[in-house]
Amino acid sequence: MGLQPFQVCDEDLSAEVLEALAGETRLAVDTETMGLIPQRDRLCVVQIANASDEVVLLRLSRGVRQAPRLAQLMTDPGIEKIFHYARFDLGMLLYHLGIPVWPVFCTKIASKLARTYTNKHGLKEVVHELCGVELNKTAQSSDWGSVQALSAEQLEYAANDVRYLIPVRDKLALMLQREERWDLAQRCFQHLPTLVDLDLMGFSNIFEHQ
Repeated sequence: MGLQPFQVCDEDLSAEVLEALAGETRLAVDTETMGLIPQRDRLCVVQIANASDEVVLLRLSRGVRQAPRLAQLMTDPGIEKIFHYARFDLGMLLYHLGIPVWPVFCTKIASKLARTYTNKHGLKEVVHELCGVELNKTAQSSDWGSVQALSAEQLEYAANDVRYLIPVRDKLALMLQREERWDLAQRCFQHLPTLVDLDLMGFSNIFEHQ
C-alpha cells in the first residue's frame, strides 16, 4: 500500500500510514514545537518522509501523551531514523510521547565530522551544498500549536525539512567513509540516547570543565 505524496494525520498515524511506512528501511524525521525547552514547550508536529519523497505530517494537540502507531515506527529496529540535530528531536519525542527513538542517524553530527572545511552545519547550508536546493526557513518561527489549519507556508516548510534528509544522509555517509570517520560517527549516534537523558535531567554541561 502506497502513500499519498503528502498527507496529514491527527493525534497518531493512521493504520494505513503505519502499514505503508513499516516496510521502509530508512525514514527522515523532524519535529516542530512551541519552543526549545521540552519541559516547557510542547511538541506540535512530527513530519516523516521516505525515499520516494512521500511525506506524512502528524499534528498533536495539547495533552496528547501517547501515539502508539508512531511509537511502533520510531522504535522499529529495522528502520533507520534520520534527523538533523537528532539530540533535540529525540528529547522532544521522549519527553512528550515517551518514545525512545532508535536506531538513529544524525545529519548534523555527520556534517560536523565530514565537512570540516566549513563551520556551517545548519540544515539550510547542508542541503544547499549537497542537494543544490535553497530552503525557505521563514516559517520556522511560527505558531505550530495553533488549532487552526497550518498555513501553506508551514506545510511546505515542514515537508522540506524532511524530504532532503535521506539524500543528504547518503552523501554524508560517503564522505565519512572516504575520510575514515564512519565508525566514529556511529559511536556518536550510539551516545545520543544517553545525552538526551542527561539533557532531560538537567545535566547538559556534564562534560564541560568548569
